[in-house]
Amino acid sequence: MKAICEKVIPSSDCSWRFVKYEMPNIDFNWHYHPDYEICLTLNSKGLRYVGNSIEEYQEVDLVIIGPDMPHTWHSSSNEDSSIQTVYIAQIPKNWINGVVEQHPELALLKAMLQQSVQGIVYSQKVSLQAVDVFKKIETSPPFTRYVLLMSLLDMMNNDADAAVLSNNYYSAENKPEVDKLDKVINHIYQHYTESLCADELAELAHMSTNHFRRFFKKRTERTLTEFINQLRIGHACKLLINSNLPISVIGGRCGFSNVSNFNRRFLLLKSLTPSQFRQQVQAPSAVS
Repeated sequence: MKAICEKVIPSSDCSWRFVKYEMPNIDFNWHYHPDYEICLTLNSKGLRYVGNSIEEYQEVDLVIIGPDMPHTWHSSSNEDSSIQTVYIAQIPKNWINGVVEQHPELALLKAMLQQSVQGIVYSQKVSLQAVDVFKKIETSPPFTRYVLLMSLLDMMNNDADAAVLSNNYYSAENKPEVDKLDKVINHIYQHYTESLCADELAELAHMSTNHFRRFFKKRTERTLTEFINQLRIGHACKLLINSNLPISVIGGRCGFSNVSNFNRRFLLLKSLTPSQFRQQVQAPSAVS
C-alpha cells in the first residue's frame, strides 16, 4: 500500500511541497517522515491514526503533524463512488524553523509547531476556511503560495478549538523501539479481525510477553486489548454506517467471539449500543 504523501515531487522554485490527491479511498499506510505535514481530507470518512491516537474523521478534516510522528488515514470507498480528495503541504523542518527564528513576526507560530509533534486537529470552521486556501494554493505562483501558506498557519494558530491528538512518544532517539512498535502495529492492523495474543506479538518484537505488555502500554497509553478493541470498534462503526448487515454478523467480522462481548465493548467505547449507533447514523431501513 502506498503512503498518500510519499510521492510528492518538490517544485524547483518552492521551499516546501504541495500536492493534491484524488482517489476512491485511502489505504492504510503507517509511516512517518522528517517534515511537518498539513493534511486536509475532503469527502472522506474513516479512521485517522496519529501516534497513539485513533479517531473517526468525517467529510472535512484538517491536521498538522510534526516531524517523525507516525500517522495514516484509512477510508473505504464512498457509497456513491465519489472521489475523495487529500491536500498535503509538507514543510521542511529546518526551513520553517529557520524562517520562524529569523522573523519576529512569526514567533507566535513557534508554540504550535512545537506542539505539532503530537499532532493537532482543527475545528470544522477553520477546516472549511482551509479548503479555500488550498484551492488557491493549487492555482497560484510560488510567491503567492508562500503568502497563502503563512496565512494558513496563522489561521490554524488562532483556532481556539484546536486539539492535540497524541502523546509525544516518538523521537529519533528511540527509533529502535519505534521500529519494533511500528512492526507490531502494522501486524495488528493487518490481523485485528482475527484472534491475536500477546505471546505472538511479543515474539514479533523480540521481547518477553510481560516486557512487551509494559512496553506497549507505555508507548501507546493503552493496553494491548484496549488498542485492538478500538480498531475493531472503529471497523464496526464503518460497517454499521455503510451496510445493512445484522449486528451479530458485524461483531463476528470485527473479531468479537460473540454478540454480547461486541455489545459490551461497543458500549464501553461509544457510550451507546451498536443498535443505537446505527439508528443515529443510518436510514431506518437498516437491519439491526
